[in-house]
Amino acid sequence: MHAHFSFSSSYLQIPTQTHTLSTESTRLGRVTTGFNNMGLKCAATLILFSIISAVTSSIAIDPCASKPDDAGLTVIPIFGKCSPFDPPKPDSWAQTVINMASKDPARVKYLSTLVGQKSVVSAPIASGQAFNIGNYVVRVKIGTPGQLMFMVLDTSTDEAFVPCSGCVGCSATMFSPKDSTSYGPLDCSVPQCGQVRGLQCPSTGSGACAFNQSYAGSTFSATLVQDSLRLADDVVPSYSFGCVNAISGESIPAQGLLGLGRGPLSLLSQSGALYSGVFSYCLPSFKSYYFSGSLKLGPVGQPKSIRTTPLLRNPHRPSLYYVNLTGISVGKVLVPFSSEYLAFNPNTGSGTVIDSGTVITRFVEPVYNAVRDEFRKQVGGTFSSLGAFDTCFVKTYESLAPTVTLHFTGLDLKLPMENSLIHSSAGSLACLAMAAAPSNVNSVLNVIANLQQQNLRILFDTVNNKVGIARELCN
Repeated sequence: MHAHFSFSSSYLQIPTQTHTLSTESTRLGRVTTGFNNMGLKCAATLILFSIISAVTSSIAIDPCASKPDDAGLTVIPIFGKCSPFDPPKPDSWAQTVINMASKDPARVKYLSTLVGQKSVVSAPIASGQAFNIGNYVVRVKIGTPGQLMFMVLDTSTDEAFVPCSGCVGCSATMFSPKDSTSYGPLDCSVPQCGQVRGLQCPSTGSGACAFNQSYAGSTFSATLVQDSLRLADDVVPSYSFGCVNAISGESIPAQGLLGLGRGPLSLLSQSGALYSGVFSYCLPSFKSYYFSGSLKLGPVGQPKSIRTTPLLRNPHRPSLYYVNLTGISVGKVLVPFSSEYLAFNPNTGSGTVIDSGTVITRFVEPVYNAVRDEFRKQVGGTFSSLGAFDTCFVKTYESLAPTVTLHFTGLDLKLPMENSLIHSSAGSLACLAMAAAPSNVNSVLNVIANLQQQNLRILFDTVNNKVGIARELCN
């Protein structure tokens, strides 16, 4: 059942309503003459229909209503109905995705150069793509009492950050530390401060834990602080995050970022036994304006039966979720290319990662070219380009489009057509929704992006080192 339209038994009291209708019918029978049995049945039916219509109508006009407790945290497309953010201009969803995908090269460049060196000032506290655009946001509350923020969800980032009151250049929605009774600053002497990149602490080790970052033409300064973080009904006390006090540029997420990486300052690490290193999400389609997906934290409520592949760890890029992609099929053809382009190598950073912040899947150029050429061969006809997509064809040929299958160790993921094709705004073209890693980056990284993850339950188990994937309708 839809995560968004899961009904609790207390919401639709059908037995009670039926009883009320029966009582109402009896009363009508006593005060109304000339009513035959057929009339009573019609009256009861009309009343029941009115009640059901009222209930379904209230659901239809409130797509952002709270989910049942076991449905998890709501994951919202950033330009969806339940998000406070408006698209930069009133584009079609296809054009919006094209615009979002145009930011992918900066994201992939960031992922490809990410290292675990805490002293590198130029390494951003949050993922580069998220700085440019947040594809999905989650509702969280920070402080006591809780202050609502819509934070960007990012699986390749550890630290969280939010704009704080008095921030220069930030949006109107900011966290107010003075209004929270559980807020507390952190100084340079605490262990958490040593885990933040780009520190500005003096050599004496005293003073506020401050840091500056720059990325994609924007810069920000912040201090590391602590406060309670509420996620649905869960509370993570003394949660460490960056309190942004100044930005320059327009690419910083307006209400902050929630890091779900694997490092020491990530949500998984800071929540400890609360979530036991386990989470999953189901990302809704970008087309799902009125719907949302879910983020399930902890082992409770996760799928009981799900196919898994080993989760690999790169000590040089500790935040990233590496998996072993062994091959790619287009239709019934296993695409030929050298296995070295997919091989996991911690020393070079090569391999494949699953990432929530990249829009379309990116393969290193030799792999993508081989996949693209086989796809074109099977579709036939002529091809054109549209934005980041270089394999677009007339929609009448769509029935010839082959299925793309990603082969992982122990798991084959056959992508549905909606996860492998995107259509132009006019609907006349269909495009293969994948691309090569940017040519200006010495990239050795393949990235399974969020467009290919939509309407799938992706499970991350960092304790047992496995990733699970299952089909789930979350739009």
